[in-house]
Amino acid sequence: MKLFIPKDYSSILDVNQTEQAIKLIKDFFQMNLAAELRLRRVTAPLFVKQGTGINDDLNGIERPVSFPMKEMNDQVAEIVQSLAKWKRLALADLGIKEGNGIYTDMNAIRPDEELTNIHSLYVDQWDWERVISQKERNLDFLKKVVRKIYSVLVNTEFCVSENYPEIKPQLPEEITFFHSEELAEMYPDMTPFERETEVARKHGAIFVIGIGGELPTGGIHDGRAPDYDDWTSPTKNGFKGINGDIILWNETLDRAFEISSMGIRVDQEALVRQLKIRGLEERKNLMWHKMLLDGELPLTIGGGIGQSRLCMFYLRKAHIGEIQSSIWPGEMIDKCKSNGIHLL
Repeated sequence: MKLFIPKDYSSILDVNQTEQAIKLIKDFFQMNLAAELRLRRVTAPLFVKQGTGINDDLNGIERPVSFPMKEMNDQVAEIVQSLAKWKRLALADLGIKEGNGIYTDMNAIRPDEELTNIHSLYVDQWDWERVISQKERNLDFLKKVVRKIYSVLVNTEFCVSENYPEIKPQLPEEITFFHSEELAEMYPDMTPFERETEVARKHGAIFVIGIGGELPTGGIHDGRAPDYDDWTSPTKNGFKGINGDIILWNETLDRAFEISSMGIRVDQEALVRQLKIRGLEERKNLMWHKMLLDGELPLTIGGGIGQSRLCMFYLRKAHIGEIQSSIWPGEMIDKCKSNGIHLL
């Protein structure tokens, strides 16, 4: 059981205050995110048909929850693991124009998730996607969008502090960018997470670029499926990848704290290249992948922003179970209770 208990932990807000604060955060954040990125709210599916290529494969080893549909000759449906690929279908179906996009509440079940302070079987996030042009498929545009999202993060923290003065703002005014290859060169003897921890502690908020591709030193910084983020396209600085993670320094947990995975999505060339790297070229025959290769899906940038994680950060909580209701091992429940951590 991987559980971290902060020394002398005590929740700043009680359960009732916490529930009210969660609503405040979610309402404020999504309204301002939508305005900043020009996003329209849409309704999203809880499950999709198996074998279409629509579901997010995450790292390729996680098992989606599935079930047969009686009224459809027992065809199998899968609970979504995220909406990374579904959103491009939605943008095409809705005819969303360049420079605009969509966002939605994504609720997923990930049964293979390792349960920790920040990982749950239940995942809730804002999934967003925006149509872009070919000339915007570059690192400068990615950074521009990251800065827009980060401004919403900073403003939301200020809103929380205004309503709950005992919670003091911690985020720096600016987010700092690093490439995963750059971090590997700076800290060759560290693991990827140790590198994130080192720079997040120093800077407070960072964006790590180029996650999924092989590092010059060997291995990868973190896993990415080959068919949504573009982690192989070269950039002007000689590195590869136009995707990444927003990571904050979490004072309560004394660690780097990822709250968003995002990036410019694969075009036809990047999809073919990345499927070949992962040995998954057979996916080109799936419905979603055929549509992309045939030019039926728009070029996009998008990502997911963890709702419970964000609330956890702003409210200085020690466990994601203080924000969302889920299922936890009995040993974890008992240990949390004895250390002042109230799991919902």
